[in-house]
Amino acid sequence: MNPRDAILAAVRANRPAGQHPLPTLPDFPVAEAGDPVARFERNLKQMGGQRLDHPTDADPLTALREHLSGVVCSATPEIPGNRDLATITHPRDLADVDVAVVRATFGVAETGSVLFTEAQLGVNALVYLAQHLIVLLDPADIVASVQDAYLRRELHEAGYAVFHTGPSATADIEGVLIHGAQGVRSLTVAWVPRPDHTNHHRRPMNAE
Repeated sequence: MNPRDAILAAVRANRPAGQHPLPTLPDFPVAEAGDPVARFERNLKQMGGQRLDHPTDADPLTALREHLSGVVCSATPEIPGNRDLATITHPRDLADVDVAVVRATFGVAETGSVLFTEAQLGVNALVYLAQHLIVLLDPADIVASVQDAYLRRELHEAGYAVFHTGPSATADIEGVLIHGAQGVRSLTVAWVPRPDHTNHHRRPMNAE
């Protein structure tokens, strides 16, 4: 028996008898009201991310394609890349990717974050090894707060889930902030509605 299995076996053997449900979390209302899309954009920008700008009457996918260059690996059918994600056999095969395109499960207005799960990524390392990350997000998929995000079914049903809040960043002891130090150098969000426009799979945990 390896150490991990030994520790888990000891925990199970010494678990108190009976059922011990998790406590009910209180509902913390969002302190800041207003349009969640506008709040998301503002907080995205504060965290170093950016929104894809294009004329209001233009197709966002057409505008997005103009930002693609180099090795492009896409995990979403709306945008084809020139590196087929299905051919990736090891995460290190993504080390030379210039642009990754991924659809977010949802966004969080409070923090400007986007959530990815293994269902969207295909290969989890895609959103870490690429130089630049372009995120497709349906404005209808924005929740108000982090607490709302943790109530979404997608977060609890996924085997792997990660929040990204802007590009990677680090700051030294003097407070100098550098983006793109350990991961993607830029994160751009494009408002692209989901093709099916359905939301039955995006219900909160307590939905009927």
